[in-house]
Amino acid sequence: MKARDRRLAQLRVAIPEIAPAQALALLQRGAVLVDVREHGEIAQGLADGAVALARDSLELCIEDLAPDPAQPLLVICGSGVRSLFAAHSLRELGYQDVRSVAGGFNRWKDEGLPFHLPKLLDADARLRYARQIILPEVGEAGQQKLLDARVLLVGAGGLGAPAALYLAAAGIGTLGLVDHDLVERSNLNRQVIHTDDRVGEPKVESARRALLALNPAVRVQTHPVRLAPENVEDIFSGYDVIVDGCDNFATHYLANDACVRLGLPCVHGSIFRYDAQISVFWPAAPGGGPCYRCLYAEPPPPELAPSCNEAGVLGVVPGVVGLLEATEALKLVLGVGRPLVGRLLCYDALNLSFHELNVRPDPACACCGAGKTFPGYGKYGQSCNAAI
Repeated sequence: MKARDRRLAQLRVAIPEIAPAQALALLQRGAVLVDVREHGEIAQGLADGAVALARDSLELCIEDLAPDPAQPLLVICGSGVRSLFAAHSLRELGYQDVRSVAGGFNRWKDEGLPFHLPKLLDADARLRYARQIILPEVGEAGQQKLLDARVLLVGAGGLGAPAALYLAAAGIGTLGLVDHDLVERSNLNRQVIHTDDRVGEPKVESARRALLALNPAVRVQTHPVRLAPENVEDIFSGYDVIVDGCDNFATHYLANDACVRLGLPCVHGSIFRYDAQISVFWPAAPGGGPCYRCLYAEPPPPELAPSCNEAGVLGVVPGVVGLLEATEALKLVLGVGRPLVGRLLCYDALNLSFHELNVRPDPACACCGAGKTFPGYGKYGQSCNAAI
């Protein structure tokens, strides 16, 4: 008998083997089913409820998937051989209840048990996003979420520029850009998505060219219009997350109201000279949350809301805020971490300091208060007309 066969015989004595139907029953009762086949094999099908974790990553990543050593683990491969070796390794790591699925995925499929053809990353995507995929909170499943996501940026200026670049680099599958302005030379100290040779071009077209040059796999949808009550729902309804990067109080309120109406998260950023505020306004969030009007019920009068042309802005400040907005958008898509729902992050660039304020939903809020009927969009005064 070959050494391999002797070892398999030993493993079959040491590792319990169960039929696929038994594995399915245990899976439905809370066990974790780990498929240790390679990427190309997984493309042929994956048992419903199974988690793909290639054999060469098993020992490194299993604790992120199953941190409790008492968690029942079921291991499946193609034919039931590699799963025995993998199960033995898990035993050595301290897992107490590990079983191998006899006959592997081939038998699972032959017995008519439920499986699906998973969406898998192609070779280019696996290379491009390799440093993200190795993060336990992302993995290939998380990267696929990013590729399936649709994020709209309101404004292709100082906040939208860095946010769009990093969202495209991270692999957000569809990025929308809403902006009716043209690129001006005075934009270039902070709107880093544009270049000097594009002065005079529509901002959404300039931004589209930059994003596709960075990541040709991203789909960029442009909306070269001024956001208004008449078009806001038609534009927003095609997206999962809204990133508000405008410098216009009227648009802040319009974006907030539309997000409340549609149940969408609104990632908010705003700047005044060296100071900034970032939050996620999302009353429909699990557990609830405030909207922008819970914090600021009505826009300030124009004399208290100077534009960037009047007040000035240090170019790096919107860069910092745009990156924080991109971070929040990625967290929302991935469903990881603690988003800034009910929290207002305040940034002071001169002192390089951050502090956080809690923001609670206002029961009397005319837009999102409990039992309130959506009041409609009404008229929005233009308090600030210059884009960051």
